[in-house]
Amino acid sequence: MRQKTQRISYLAVMIALGVILTRVASFRVTIGGVEGIRLGIGALPLILSGIVWGPAAGFFVGALSDIIGYMITPLGAYMPHFTITSGLTGALPALLLKFTGQADRPGAGMLAAAILFGQTITSMIMVPYFLQQLFSIPWRPFFPARLISLAIHVPAYTFLIRSIVERTQLFMKVPKREE
Repeated sequence: MRQKTQRISYLAVMIALGVILTRVASFRVTIGGVEGIRLGIGALPLILSGIVWGPAAGFFVGALSDIIGYMITPLGAYMPHFTITSGLTGALPALLLKFTGQADRPGAGMLAAAILFGQTITSMIMVPYFLQQLFSIPWRPFFPARLISLAIHVPAYTFLIRSIVERTQLFMKVPKREE
């Protein structure tokens, strides 16, 4: 019972961090009344949750962070497409690590590859596709900015996640994932 409560508490903190880092502590570029590009480290708690507690936890943290964040700072109409994308941001790196058998202790290279995989699918493919389909925002003019963002975020997330997991005894005491 204590371990389950502890896990729920950790995930709640990750959701709160996801909302704060995404909605408050990030820079938004608005295009035609719709958020076109967001610069910040809002995906860090989502990815960290997936890597530490498994893909389901990453998806849960990502989806709830998006829903709660929208309730706090709505920008346009609610679009569930972006909630799914946010959930996948937390789940995809953990899924890749799980399928490669390196979910328990991934090396820096494998962790970076998993984060690159997840960010490429969500930030480089899904978000531009949804922006184009839903709001007719062309993806080509923003592709270079998204590519630069990806080149910065992947090493930053890799470094921060490895540092947090290796240096924080708190995460070492977390019970095994239930996947």
